[in-house]
Amino acid sequence: MRLIDKLKLVGLLEPKLSLSDYAQQGWLRKMANVEKRLAGNVPGDFFVDSSCIDCDACRQLAPEVFTDAGDASIVSNQPLTLADTRRTLMALVACPTGSIGTLKPQDFRAGIDGFPMPIAENVYFCGYTSESSFGAWSYLILRPEAEGGNVLIDSPRFATQLVKKMAVMGGARKMFLSHSDDIADHVRFAEKFGCQRVMHADDGAARLGIEWIIQGEKEVRLDHDLLAIPTPGHTRGHVVLLYKQRYLFTGDHLAWSPERQTLTAFRSVCWYSWDEQIRSMEKLLQYDFEWVLPGHGRIHNDSPENMRSHLKRCIGWMKARR
Repeated sequence: MRLIDKLKLVGLLEPKLSLSDYAQQGWLRKMANVEKRLAGNVPGDFFVDSSCIDCDACRQLAPEVFTDAGDASIVSNQPLTLADTRRTLMALVACPTGSIGTLKPQDFRAGIDGFPMPIAENVYFCGYTSESSFGAWSYLILRPEAEGGNVLIDSPRFATQLVKKMAVMGGARKMFLSHSDDIADHVRFAEKFGCQRVMHADDGAARLGIEWIIQGEKEVRLDHDLLAIPTPGHTRGHVVLLYKQRYLFTGDHLAWSPERQTLTAFRSVCWYSWDEQIRSMEKLLQYDFEWVLPGHGRIHNDSPENMRSHLKRCIGWMKARR
């Protein structure tokens, strides 16, 4: 049975509800306030209010609609097509602070049904970002039970509709937490799905009750397809996850820069050690990967050779900013 048929069978495709209905049922965190609408928004239905924390999620999901206004996102173009409207509604649903609003009734189901959002093969973006993680992205890998089951990478918001869909998709058997910034609602997901959480000791894993605690800086094979690679720098216990030597889930360690058109790191939010982060980048040169999937920053896909070249450029750029 197709996944969409399963969702219909369990009653997830319900009649249209109002924004208030969705908010009351916990599917959306809150509603944006039109009285706090940012002045930079273009006239029209969709808007961003002053509660925006500039996490960049909406600009990634609907770049034709949202733009950066310095310390917040704004609506620079109202959506004109059904596809643009759907992506805008997905951004509304994903927003960690409920800062995106509408003046007219909308079928918010179009945004809710967009998550988890396919990225490539069996890798999905969860949506429903959390304010406690500053809107960091989390991901879901779908795998048969015989291959170890599904893997949740960092924690999204524990939203009713996301949890129901994840349950239909097989839940989660492991939850990989890259670092202490992006753990959000990990406890609730662990209780719901009984998943084994994986995290490094140096980011407080024992205090958080994590089941599988990584120690030291040596790589740890979680199973035949999953390799945890400690990458201290952004935090002392930061770890990235390599899946099938193709997908590198990088937390806040490494991302794609659309402005510089290469891989980058974030000097201004390096909480532990920039020198250690450089050293961790150099360690990644020994691994092949085709995808970078960060918590913050942009996703990128390229050949392993080109990714290694971009990584070398990133390291040189980082050394110049010591």
